[in-house]
Amino acid sequence: MPSPVRFRRARSALAVAAALGVLVACTPSAGTTSPPADTSTSVTSTPTAIPTSFPQTETRWPIKHVVFLMKENRSFDHMFGTFPGVDGVSVGYDHGVQRPLTRASDQKVPDVPHCWQCAVLAYNSGRMDGFNQTENADRFAYTQFRAEDEPNYWHWAANNVLADNFYSSERGPSYANHFYMIAGQSAGAHDNPQRPPGSLTWGCDAPEGEKVRVVDEQGNVKWVHPCFDVPTVADSLNHKGVPWAYYAATSDQRGYIWSAYSTIKHVFYGPQWQDHVLPANNVIQDIQTRGLPAVTWITPRFEYSDHPSASFCYGENWTTKVIDAIMRSPQWKSTAIFLTWDEWGGFYDHVKPPTIDHFGLGFRVPLIVLSPYAKQGVIDHHVGEFSSVTRFIEENWGLPTLTERDAQAGDLTWNFDFSQEPRPPDPLPLRTDCKGSPWVLRDDA
Repeated sequence: MPSPVRFRRARSALAVAAALGVLVACTPSAGTTSPPADTSTSVTSTPTAIPTSFPQTETRWPIKHVVFLMKENRSFDHMFGTFPGVDGVSVGYDHGVQRPLTRASDQKVPDVPHCWQCAVLAYNSGRMDGFNQTENADRFAYTQFRAEDEPNYWHWAANNVLADNFYSSERGPSYANHFYMIAGQSAGAHDNPQRPPGSLTWGCDAPEGEKVRVVDEQGNVKWVHPCFDVPTVADSLNHKGVPWAYYAATSDQRGYIWSAYSTIKHVFYGPQWQDHVLPANNVIQDIQTRGLPAVTWITPRFEYSDHPSASFCYGENWTTKVIDAIMRSPQWKSTAIFLTWDEWGGFYDHVKPPTIDHFGLGFRVPLIVLSPYAKQGVIDHHVGEFSSVTRFIEENWGLPTLTERDAQAGDLTWNFDFSQEPRPPDPLPLRTDCKGSPWVLRDDA
């Protein structure tokens, strides 16, 4: 049983062997080992260990806890296109031909193309009509949920803030967008790393042959190992003494690919990895027994992620469990939850995303802001992206910005009324209509 003071995250044997240049099989091990010596780190950071009782830190607003909860691969029109008052549609365009968005299944459906080039094709020079790219896309890209298909998401959107002009940070798939979630950049990556068979990682523990394509500002391209040394929000939090945690799948679980700090060299090969990067399996128990630190990122295991081929119903229930646990905890009275989805997943959206730089913005994704101080029943039409959540954290704790992205992003404070009487929690029951098992065989992202 892990200590309540410090959770130790097992590092895979593959990570250490890869760092030492040893060729090993791609199957991760659950064993724990010491990290290799690494003197090449360009970013220095003093870790802040997670104590049993998290210290209260000075904040600009009455928000003492920020939870950034990121799910997977759903566009705004796909989830909330029929929500009252939003910029949404129930009819799309397929290469110039009008096409109704048929009802989506909340059970398991095949994956739909959503690579960087897939986004270029879907964007189609701003016409937003190129989503039909494969047989699976023809069947599922032009689909849409109704209120009864996502009752808890819909309820919380209706009773808090739903943003309909919020975008993924990067116009590609998951890897780059999870990078933006913690760093305001993707270190030049557009697409996901190319994984050899058996690899469950996109990080520093990736086998030697795993590479990711990066592009610099001049358009030069190279393929590199997915292990980078760039500043992150965690470094800023550490410098200010603000406690943090990142919950994700472990190295032997599907969904570990979304553990964004695994791709940050000075975190993965330092004490922060074991002290701050924690198993997603533990998050609900941690909320109930010791609470969360000031800043918490949460990404799920694959089977609860809302990613196609996993059950959307089970994914919504997992999200409900996490949010219910927070709402029922003493920390709710000072918490802001930012619930979003990491990219469009190949599903139709009619809004042409702004092009602010070489990487994005990506297609629209939903953002639901839940808090005792969140405005009630509001549709947020301001432009936002994942760096906007980063900017909120920076402004609340007085941290410096990391990149041009978070420096230019709005901080989302328009979604709050900090003078209002804090609203009571609103926990919801779990859905009872999920069918079969949540387990899946694939974890494309």
